[in-house]
Amino acid sequence: MTLTVPVILGSVRADRAGIRAARFLTAQLEARGHTAPLVDPAESKLPLLDRMYKEYPKGEAPEPLERLATLFRGADAFVVVSAEYNHSIPPALSNTLDHFLEEYFWRPSAICCYSAGQYGGVRAAMQLRAMLAELGTPSIPSLLPIPRIQKALSEAGEPAEDWLGRAAGKFLDELTWYAEALKAKRAGGTPY
Repeated sequence: MTLTVPVILGSVRADRAGIRAARFLTAQLEARGHTAPLVDPAESKLPLLDRMYKEYPKGEAPEPLERLATLFRGADAFVVVSAEYNHSIPPALSNTLDHFLEEYFWRPSAICCYSAGQYGGVRAAMQLRAMLAELGTPSIPSLLPIPRIQKALSEAGEPAEDWLGRAAGKFLDELTWYAEALKAKRAGGTPY
């Protein structure tokens, strides 16, 4: 089954390392035959949250919000790539996610976290897991933490360490299972 799985990147820093993980996961999803558009807050330039997408009168939302709402409504799952800033998620990621709500409903998410150090951003992932559930896109049980990301992935997103391909394979197998199951259930209707 072909799925649409946007990869949502969380950082807008000039020297961000997360783009490596986003490129890696996009390539991994595409190799499985899925559509995996990159959602890059540095490119979308969403305004700071004043109104959620749903709070705009129909047809009056800023173009970047309209474009992302359309993408998210057509998604089967989401992969969220997050750094760890002060033991939490980056503000650009929170801003991107918070603009939407119903567009996430009944779709699973998966968290890839990373850091320059040995813990791979897992402290941010715990807060992100709670946020994603509240938004209506609960995360799968597994995480894909990437410690020492500058060594683990090249700028192009190619893995330099064997473990990463194996770990990503299991991670995406799990996400695919949840996405296919929920896609089948959505086709029959949702509770509300």
